[in-house]
Amino acid sequence: MQRTALPVVAAIFAFFSLEAAEAFSTTTRHRQQASRAIHRHHRFVTAGQRTQTTLCSTWDDFSYDDDDDLFDSLESDFVAADENDDSAVKAAAGMALEAPEVDWDGDVIMVPQGSQLALDEETVQGVLAACRQEIGTMFGYQAENRGVGITGGVDFVDLDGPTVIVSLKGRFWHQRPTVLSRVSSYLIARIPEIVEVIVEDEYQLTDEANDAAI
Repeated sequence: MQRTALPVVAAIFAFFSLEAAEAFSTTTRHRQQASRAIHRHHRFVTAGQRTQTTLCSTWDDFSYDDDDDLFDSLESDFVAADENDDSAVKAAAGMALEAPEVDWDGDVIMVPQGSQLALDEETVQGVLAACRQEIGTMFGYQAENRGVGITGGVDFVDLDGPTVIVSLKGRFWHQRPTVLSRVSSYLIARIPEIVEVIVEDEYQLTDEANDAAI
């Protein structure tokens, strides 16, 4: 009887030992899979006994920066839009910059090319005001233009006989002599008595003046 029972007991013991081994193996496998999932979540790559860290950042050297000047400089920095951006995007960027000041509050005299207007200071001022609008892409009076970094403007300075004296300020995309030429052509085409349009200071026509402008 005892001899018959021994093989049965041995078989039962082997059966339960096998199931226990499989359960242990399954649990270990699940733990390994969970571990790999956690490591993948934190961007770690585990291979055998080697652990390689990839793109993992820490907060070890993090500290609060209470430097007010840093924030002031960020707020004051101007980020220009691209010339290919939508008009609304350029205009929004340009709102960060002030338009060039205009010291003329009289009428804008907008007449077609070939008109025969009289030569006097008020007429020149009125036609120049129209010039700022009609060839406005050269100047910074419109927010859209300021959005791409154009802040240039033109002011009336004086009238010396048939010579109109103006000043250029701010930054232009075009070379300043080109800007002066366009302004001159616009004025002369409407006030034919004008012989010449010049700047009050030749330095205003240089690249250095343009580069130094805001």
